Amino acid sequence: MPHFLKRSAAVLMLSLLAAAAAQADTPEQLLAGYSAQAGVPASPQRGQQFFNRNHGQSWQCASCHGALPTQAGQHAATAKPIQPLAPAFNPARFSDAAKVEKWFGRNCKDVLARACTPGEKADVLSWLLTLKP
Repeated sequence: MPHFLKRSAAVLMLSLLAAAAAQADTPEQLLAGYSAQAGVPASPQRGQQFFNRNHGQSWQCASCHGALPTQAGQHAATAKPIQPLAPAFNPARFSDAAKVEKWFGRNCKDVLARACTPGEKADVLSWLLTLKP
């Protein structure tokens, strides 16, 4: 197969995976989409470490959401209350793909100074899904 066809097929595949993630209705569907985009299985252990680690910026995810995001948090700069992040403690979390992407976009820039990779999103979400009442 010519190189340009391989490249076109790869771009199409990534577009379809991104569209599938954008259409997700459940945290599990979002996780499946992020894992597929990453090309590797998600790791809850990596997700917990990522969430609680400093990535060279002033904040880490836990700065606002708490080290165990099963209770309400508070924005580190504005003190605005933040509802629990773990889906088992807040069923509205990870139920709207557009909102999920919006908040990953904002928060990853604050914590990492860049966008999160699909693998990072998958890891964090897989850890959050392990947190149960």
